[in-house]
Amino acid sequence: MHGKQKTNKIWGGRFTEDTDTFVSEFTASVGFDRRMYRQDITGSIAHARMLAKIGVLSEIDCAAIIQGLEEILIEIESGRFEWSVELEDVHMNIEARLIERVGDAGRRLHTGRSRNDQVATDMRLYLREAIDIIFSKLRCFQGILADMAACEAATVMPGFTHLQVAQPVTFGHHLLAWFEMLKRDSERLSDCRRRVNIMPLGAAALAGTSYPLDRVYTAQLLGFDAPTANSLDAVSDRDFAIEFTSVAAILLTHLSRMSEELVLWSSSQFNFIELPDRFCTGSSIMPQKKNPDVPELVRGKVGRVNGHLVSLLTLMKSQPLAYNKDNQEDKEPLFDTVDTVLGCLFAFIKMIPEIRLNRNVMLKMAQGGFSTATDLADYLVRKGLPFREAHEIVGKIISSLIEKKGNLLDMTLVELQRFSHLITIDVFSILSLENSLATRNVLGGTAPSRVREAAALAQSWVATNNVTMPV
Repeated sequence: MHGKQKTNKIWGGRFTEDTDTFVSEFTASVGFDRRMYRQDITGSIAHARMLAKIGVLSEIDCAAIIQGLEEILIEIESGRFEWSVELEDVHMNIEARLIERVGDAGRRLHTGRSRNDQVATDMRLYLREAIDIIFSKLRCFQGILADMAACEAATVMPGFTHLQVAQPVTFGHHLLAWFEMLKRDSERLSDCRRRVNIMPLGAAALAGTSYPLDRVYTAQLLGFDAPTANSLDAVSDRDFAIEFTSVAAILLTHLSRMSEELVLWSSSQFNFIELPDRFCTGSSIMPQKKNPDVPELVRGKVGRVNGHLVSLLTLMKSQPLAYNKDNQEDKEPLFDTVDTVLGCLFAFIKMIPEIRLNRNVMLKMAQGGFSTATDLADYLVRKGLPFREAHEIVGKIISSLIEKKGNLLDMTLVELQRFSHLITIDVFSILSLENSLATRNVLGGTAPSRVREAAALAQSWVATNNVTMPV
């Protein structure tokens, strides 16, 4: 008896029984893909206009469809739209409501397309918009860093390798290193967008369609650079989602590295900076604590995005052409990646301009740790010694200072001359932090004059590229 019941699904013509309740819930994606409602309606309006242009849809039906879809958009955004798990996804929910509103005209909308090319188009529209928003947030953060670097071009801090004091740098120079990371992220994001901005609509289920669709016209309506070249690839490709998530993972890696430095710098052991109270939390038991929760959480979220990247790669690794239901699992990792990236960027945009620098602490640490030892070796080279010999002499000087817990800047001329007769009174100008910074006057170096130039170029680059991407 049950086997002869007819399903009420829109696609259920060949089925003789209803889908199991569990299966309906298990396979439904409307709980998460409904965030693409605007993209779905935008794509459907363009598809209707194209069908009318080629004469497959009457102008009257086209007008009714467009009006119906625009009214559905209002319903959704006002919270009056009723989403149904029974209707599976965002596409069928909107289509069913359209048919309720405009009747047969709504039933004609799906001519020449499939949910396979429809969802791929919606995802690309969604991701293109998300990339543009992320791009603008990146530019904002880069502008903040460039402006701060210009202000801090001469602020001395220790540079580190292996988390040990290495050579003096300026805080402005350090900020510009962050800038360069984000600049590469911006370039990767821009490059990724080009491959996102190709239109699958018109590929139908997998083989194209017998209707004379004008796919170039539809692509123009939707702001795509071109239609996809192969229908099989169009509906099954998720490279664009994987590539975006890869770009996002690298971006989050950069934000995580910045976060690690903020956590270190705000600790009592470093005390380089103080984070605003509203970006920190306290301890439930230790009243003295001020925890850098925001940078710590950003640092942790890179694992989340890395996981999404692995998830998408694994999702696609064994799929034969063309579309498979597996691909329904592409959306939640992609959506969460977008949300995570935007949240982290917003946190940095709000937090970074308000950090307070403890400049004297940074200067004091730069003065310790033998940070001008390389300058002393270079001094001996200019006196005629081979670099390796100069390196050995300075190493012995440092070893003696470690034994007596001394500082290179506090040594007398007599003490220095015990290690090399080439050292004369002019050495003290060489050993100063100011000289060490000033002599790094090469392109990309930390000399304050170079940092100011680099900051000005960074500011100019942000201003030049701080435009909305074409849609």
